[in-house]
Amino acid sequence: MEAAAAAVLPALVPSSSAVVVLFAYLGYLAAAGAILPGKLVSGAVLPDSSRLHYRCNGLLSLLLLLGLCAFGVYVGWVTPTVVADRGLELLSATFIFSVVVSFGLYFAGTKSRHKSSSLKPHVSGNFIEDWWLGVQLNPHFMGVDLKFFFVRAGMMAWLFINLSLFAKSYLAGSVNLSVILYQFFCAWYVIDYFVHEEFMTSTWDIIAERLGFMLVFGDLVFIPFTFTIQGWWLLRNEVELSLLAAVANFCIFIIGYLVFRGANKQKHMFKKDPKAPIWGKPPKVVGGKLLASGYWGIARHCNYLGDLLLALSFSLPCGFSSVIPYFYPTYLLILLIWRERRDEARCSQKYKEIWAEYCKLVPWRILPYVY
Repeated sequence: MEAAAAAVLPALVPSSSAVVVLFAYLGYLAAAGAILPGKLVSGAVLPDSSRLHYRCNGLLSLLLLLGLCAFGVYVGWVTPTVVADRGLELLSATFIFSVVVSFGLYFAGTKSRHKSSSLKPHVSGNFIEDWWLGVQLNPHFMGVDLKFFFVRAGMMAWLFINLSLFAKSYLAGSVNLSVILYQFFCAWYVIDYFVHEEFMTSTWDIIAERLGFMLVFGDLVFIPFTFTIQGWWLLRNEVELSLLAAVANFCIFIIGYLVFRGANKQKHMFKKDPKAPIWGKPPKVVGGKLLASGYWGIARHCNYLGDLLLALSFSLPCGFSSVIPYFYPTYLLILLIWRERRDEARCSQKYKEIWAEYCKLVPWRILPYVY
């Protein structure tokens, strides 16, 4: 144990190369987000009737970065395993960065005199609460919407960490069906996220959550470094899947994807056009505000069910010899039940009798006939 700690602790100290990789990555995303063309999407209407606008060029930014990295590997400027080789260093550097940014957001937010909904400070007087949850809804830095930027950075980093782990497995000759399935599922999920990036503009995190340590850490550290635990596990543990197990795993992934993407798409389209057909039929709307058709007529948070199935499919390629690869679906289950409870309380307060009517019409929270 002491020997293991002695080996790990030095790696947790950020090296200059890890800091360079981190800031080069963030700098590229900031530049690409500002320069590259993309669909301009209007955000949700804020309490003061204003709207933010988002340039959804994440997919183009991702593809260009993939091309630049491939070129760098080809000419020998960078190794494909650079991220996997410096995983702990990058983790500690990103964590320190997220802490510093969170303090900066807190102090800048408390001094803000803006009256707009996106920048108006919300100060409770409790330092820990304000630092953790944030003070401003949509703070900007040099014209960059930080909340949207950090989500993009975390999702993209998830893919690049996995690709570096895959390169390391390939060079070690340990690529098998388990590795391929895991890499394929995660890559599909991340790329699909950027294909439908505009859907992110209508999510609760963007619309209602203030930007504090909770979101900054979640986006920059938790998503890329914990959602790849399965990849790190497969790098050090060989798992042989049977064809039947692989097919079952693939089916869980497909079902999860269809439910997750379908539910989020229906919600996004309903917010844009409340009369748009759902599954070929006019939508059923409660109180003129709440969608009760399609997936949203099956369960009040059916998108959470899809997300949980996807998380499970990411872990199943690791087999059942350890609980470590199942950290992500376990954490997500706890998080989504907590979030569902919080959402229910907020919606009940906001929509009152309309929400009560919706709950009678759609009694299931996440999983029909179970919860």
